[in-house]
Amino acid sequence: MRTTFLLSALLVLASSSLSVAGADTVAVQQRGRELLFQSGCHDCHTPGFAMNGGQAPESAWLIGDQLGWNGPWGTSYATNLRLRLNTLSRDEWRAYARVMKARPPMPYWVLNRMSDADLDAIWLAVQALGKAGEPAPAALPPGVEPAGPAVRFPSPPPAVANAGR
Repeated sequence: MRTTFLLSALLVLASSSLSVAGADTVAVQQRGRELLFQSGCHDCHTPGFAMNGGQAPESAWLIGDQLGWNGPWGTSYATNLRLRLNTLSRDEWRAYARVMKARPPMPYWVLNRMSDADLDAIWLAVQALGKAGEPAPAALPPGVEPAGPAVRFPSPPPAVANAGR
């Protein structure tokens, strides 16, 4: 009888801990969703988001885009984050986010400076969305014209262009 009571008590405690952990996960995922908006991730990684006043169906969130970003670096395309982040463990994502460098207009320095808690929240939010869409087109080197639509950037002013050297 006493063993049954102890096992029952342990099961109750374990199930209440799981519901608290589940609630914490939901709160962290929600924080990640907010960070995706506040950090501007959707602006490029969700097709049509910026042109549609920040509106897009959740099914289109972060699936990358066929719109190219063309400048002196060549042409870059916004990665399908739902495919990319769903191949990485949380630790792999953190390590990647800390050192990644990208072609313009990706503000990779923002990602490099995020806290572990914010990176974890983004990772959980994207994990919850699941895989969707197709890979974005491969980047093109300077001098190669993109086949599809592209936003064209001028060369930076000389003072700015030489600032990072």
